[in-house]
Amino acid sequence: MQPLDYIAAGIQAVIFGPAAFELLGVPIPLTLVMVFAGVVTGILVGATPGLAGPMAMAISLPILISFFGYNVEALLPVLGFLIGIMKGATLGGAVPAILFNTPGTPDAYMTTLDGYPLTKQGQSRKALKVAHLSSVSGDTFSDIALFVCAPFVALMVERHLDFPEKTALLILSLSFIAAVIGGSPGKGLISVALGLIAVFIGGGEDFYPRLSLGTDALAGGFSIMTAILGILIVGAVLKEYEDLWHRSNLSGALERIVDHGDQRLTRAEILRIAPYIGQSSIVGTIIGALPGIGTTLAAALGYQLGRARHERRRSEGAPAFGEGVIEGVAATEAANSSVSGSNLIPVLGLGIPGNAAAVFIILATDSIGGFTPGPSVFRFSESVVNTELVLVFGLFTAMLFANLVNWTFGGAFMRAATVMVRVPKRTLLPVVLLLTLTAVYAQEPSMESLWFTLGFGILGYLMRKVDMSPLPFVIAFVLGGSLENSARQAFSATGGDPYFLFSSWISIFFLAGSVVTVVLALRQKRTDSTQA
Repeated sequence: MQPLDYIAAGIQAVIFGPAAFELLGVPIPLTLVMVFAGVVTGILVGATPGLAGPMAMAISLPILISFFGYNVEALLPVLGFLIGIMKGATLGGAVPAILFNTPGTPDAYMTTLDGYPLTKQGQSRKALKVAHLSSVSGDTFSDIALFVCAPFVALMVERHLDFPEKTALLILSLSFIAAVIGGSPGKGLISVALGLIAVFIGGGEDFYPRLSLGTDALAGGFSIMTAILGILIVGAVLKEYEDLWHRSNLSGALERIVDHGDQRLTRAEILRIAPYIGQSSIVGTIIGALPGIGTTLAAALGYQLGRARHERRRSEGAPAFGEGVIEGVAATEAANSSVSGSNLIPVLGLGIPGNAAAVFIILATDSIGGFTPGPSVFRFSESVVNTELVLVFGLFTAMLFANLVNWTFGGAFMRAATVMVRVPKRTLLPVVLLLTLTAVYAQEPSMESLWFTLGFGILGYLMRKVDMSPLPFVIAFVLGGSLENSARQAFSATGGDPYFLFSSWISIFFLAGSVVTVVLALRQKRTDSTQA
């Protein structure tokens, strides 16, 4: 098959795949229905303070797998729903940030700086329209970058990297993630180490399970579902409960502000914010392609660059960033939304997740089977059909449809999602905890799985208490098996050479990069502490 044939096959897999239902005799593709449902769910979740896209993805995944089963035909509907949540949550996070000065997602905090002042000026609907236009524009730009760059990255890795180099690349990725996530590289390294220890329990190719303490419960190791849902979701719920316990005003009255004036977004205003959208889209796309950095930094950097641009062009007496200007909303929303597409570049090209949302994409493919993200996915073959490549182009089609849903219906969904802001956390958190444990039990019907999930939840709570990010733990747990398999294969391929990591200049370069990344992060942390 030629490249265009693969693209056509991917589109057909979505359009002519299993039908969800018929409308006036026309079959409606199941994947498109799931993408639409995912976007709506994501917007509602993003608009709810205390929830986030990864939390909804974590709860949904086991339920979806139980419903669709373990077969290749389930991949596109399940991945389509998860992609929809990922895109919708970023869009929905702007709603409470603009209307009530309460960011629905961490990366939406920068949106409050100009979004809420616009609301206080009676321009909330205009601010929401700016957020919608900027967010979807950045997301679309990022997806185009993904479609172009992911195959290129995968082919370069497949052509130039052997097992020792791939092992060194995984080490570099874990070092980079440990160094940049959270405020302390030391805590990041501890988080990675804990994740590797957890994934190595009960595994390996030896006659006896490792680190099992002679117990049958640990002999099989921890499933990826119990570990990730426990660390990310249960741990977050427990920490939120503690925050509610210490907070004196559990449910303050919301200030009601009435809109006035022209709420339309004029052509002149669109042209005025277009440079800010373009600049932030490029920044967010570059940051998203780097594992572990995430949307929060993208939003902050996009906002700062937008502020610098605005100050150079601002006339005397005109409002500045932070005083309620639509350019501030545009810069932030374009930056954090443009991460969502490019963060799948390392996922599809290298098999390396860069953030929590990408973890659940890999987890879905690993649980269902039939698709293994990595360089081999983009291997074009004319004689034998590469079904994984067909699935990738089907996934790209689903992403384009999600963007189309955001473009056409996203603004209306954002306005409808304002009701979620008023749901109190003390009502929401028990529901999230119940859904999480139900999802785990539906996937693995045993009490051991629930106990493991609660145990990892306590670990996640303790990590948050000491200001240690749980994301390096999760990514290390996901990549630990790949790291061990790659190291074993490299050791075997080099004839049992214990120094296989130093067998090529590329692997030496990756290892040196790992050390330099951690050292520079530690020095920067020390410099910041000295200045403080």
